[in-house]
Amino acid sequence: MITLCIRYTLDHNKLSDFEAYAKAWPETIERCGGKLVGYYLPTKIAGPTNFALALIDFENLAAYQQYREKLSKDAEAVANVARIERSGCILSEDRSILQRA
Repeated sequence: MITLCIRYTLDHNKLSDFEAYAKAWPETIERCGGKLVGYYLPTKIAGPTNFALALIDFENLAAYQQYREKLSKDAEAVANVARIERSGCILSEDRSILQRA
């Protein structure tokens, strides 16, 4: 089992745009072969208010690669990405593949 960890740096004035983006993903991720662990948004309680995470599980690297291929052709995924890009909400996005201990 591997986990894709996507770390987002956000425009903190556009968190509602990011929340809508995150809420649009679960069905698409599952349809394309990933298992969504969750999207995590910042709070004002502690830490930075412009940071978010997404965690998605895959059986192995081959499953992740198949997921990426399906995702690139999925109409809902393409539309969701286009919406968030127009909003300017995501300033940067870093991807890591993690392995459970």
